[in-house]
Amino acid sequence: MYLIFEGVDTCGKSTQVELLHKSLKNSIVTKEPGGTKLGIKLREMILHQGVQSHKSELFLFLADRAEHYEKVIKPNKEKIIISDRGFISGIAYALANHPDYELEFLINLNKFALDEHMPDLVILLQTDQELIRSRMGKKQEDMIEKRGLSYLLSVQDNMIAILKKLNIKYHIIDARKSIEEIHNEIKGLL
Repeated sequence: MYLIFEGVDTCGKSTQVELLHKSLKNSIVTKEPGGTKLGIKLREMILHQGVQSHKSELFLFLADRAEHYEKVIKPNKEKIIISDRGFISGIAYALANHPDYELEFLINLNKFALDEHMPDLVILLQTDQELIRSRMGKKQEDMIEKRGLSYLLSVQDNMIAILKKLNIKYHIIDARKSIEEIHNEIKGLL
């Protein structure tokens, strides 16, 4: 099973990924960007050094995704793979950076990077402005988070629109719920 957790920063994805991994002993945890050696370098470039061109940023994310598929997803198809982010985020951020990009174009680029292999389930943790603001103060912002609250909320809106457009199984969870409530809801889905 290939499971992707999606949501904007501070929504609680990483916490839920860790909890689910602990409850599913034979699972593999990975993340995008940064789930491979190449991905770690690309993640550093994108999130901390920054790139000037949004096209460059898009292609770096796609390079990471293609490498991640070949090195992590493809060889472990028979296992439970839990990914902290995936292609939904990639498309959503690209649309937020360039609203003139065609959604179908971005979907096709990502399908190409993934050899058409879609996840079995996407779980989106949906947040709001108050929750982002309260949690953002507790951590150091990366290059993407510095773009602001309205930017992050537009990315979240894009994620929801993308999930509705694709023919894949997904579930949206209110990130304002307690950690335990969210974890139990996720376990109930599986």
